[in-house]
Amino acid sequence: MRDPRRTAVKSQRQDDTFRPSLPEVYASVRVPTGGWWIRRFLAFAGPGYMISVGYMDPGNWATDIAGGSRFGYTLLTVILISNLMAILLQALAVRLGIVTKRDLAQACRDHYSKPVNITLWLACEAAIIACDLAEVIGTAIALQLLFGLPLIAGALLTAFDAFLLLLLMNKGFRLLEAFVITLLVVIAGCFGLQLAAAAPPLADVLRGFVPSPEIVTNREMLYVAIGIIGATVMPHNLYLHSSVVQTRAYGDSIPARRSAIRWATIDSTIALTLALFINAAILIVAAAVFHASGHADVAEIGDAFRLLSPLLGLSIASTLFAVALLASDLNSTVTATLAGQIVMEGFLRLRIPNWARRLITRAIAIVPVIVVTALYGEKGTAQLLVLSQVILSMQLPFAVVPLVRFVSDRSKMGVFAIGRVTATLAWTVAGVIIVLNLKLLFDTFRA
Repeated sequence: MRDPRRTAVKSQRQDDTFRPSLPEVYASVRVPTGGWWIRRFLAFAGPGYMISVGYMDPGNWATDIAGGSRFGYTLLTVILISNLMAILLQALAVRLGIVTKRDLAQACRDHYSKPVNITLWLACEAAIIACDLAEVIGTAIALQLLFGLPLIAGALLTAFDAFLLLLLMNKGFRLLEAFVITLLVVIAGCFGLQLAAAAPPLADVLRGFVPSPEIVTNREMLYVAIGIIGATVMPHNLYLHSSVVQTRAYGDSIPARRSAIRWATIDSTIALTLALFINAAILIVAAAVFHASGHADVAEIGDAFRLLSPLLGLSIASTLFAVALLASDLNSTVTATLAGQIVMEGFLRLRIPNWARRLITRAIAIVPVIVVTALYGEKGTAQLLVLSQVILSMQLPFAVVPLVRFVSDRSKMGVFAIGRVTATLAWTVAGVIIVLNLKLLFDTFRA
């Protein structure tokens, strides 16, 4: 006779195995089945903008400012290529989440051995901490620029932003998305005004989108270029997107999932196009204002703030710059916290309160910022900010390779497995990222 206790344990394990990501908001947003197409578009609008936040966080500012002031418009092509990579990879993350109802962390846990999963989890945690490091530095700098707070005091204040996420999550996922989109509009508006004031030469800007071999042959340019890739294609965003897309109640049928993939991909593509505009605007403003005026050594956000208004001849330019920076950091805080929860629960089945998760991660990021600020001042934090983005890039293969492998696997994806052309393109992207990282490591150790 079957032991009922063993049956109950087995049933509980099965329920845990197929537990959806973010269960408190899973399928909480209704998707209309008929009516105008605009209603379905609006129903899926939101997750893509949450993902796009990671593509315009303070780390992007550091790498874009450094790239624009030192090398002019040359690295615009890196921003464009990075954004195209991001659009492809986020579309694959959407497909994985919608088809399998598993986020990338859960899919890794199902497929790989425990040692491999621990390695992947540690790599992703390193990426999240590096991202959090950028947010701490960005917030501290923004508070200093706007209110005159010392960098160390600003870094300490960032520990309390955990409560912002808790408040928004308690009010519902749609409100959280609305908050993120509002801040994105603020950032885009601020840089739109600065871009108009800078009035860069259109021919030079367009030339910057044409690839140059110097990007690979020049070690300093390559370092900044990989930093841009690391700041643009965020590894933890792949985990996050495959999860938050499951907040839509799209149904289980093949047509319903196919439609969900299409609308969610449109959402992320539009949102990442906005991120492309903002990243390009930061670099263009830096190139037009700093590089063109002979200030090629501007690599720090604080220096950019102080020089922007005088060089542009627009008194409000520096304030807009700082406001956009603060808005960028608040947005990044929300998405990094959610990604941390998804990664920890997905890989380890370990669920801790959001506030505890946020404070732990933020504490790990605050310590190096305080130490570096105390020892080296603003220059040290600027270098730490760029370094954090290179670290992010180093973690990318640990997320990209499993993602491409899973969405190519017909045993997991069925009729939704990607075709040979898309798979080839995705593996090429993964290969480019790995090769660039290896070259950077080789050049760094050789130096």
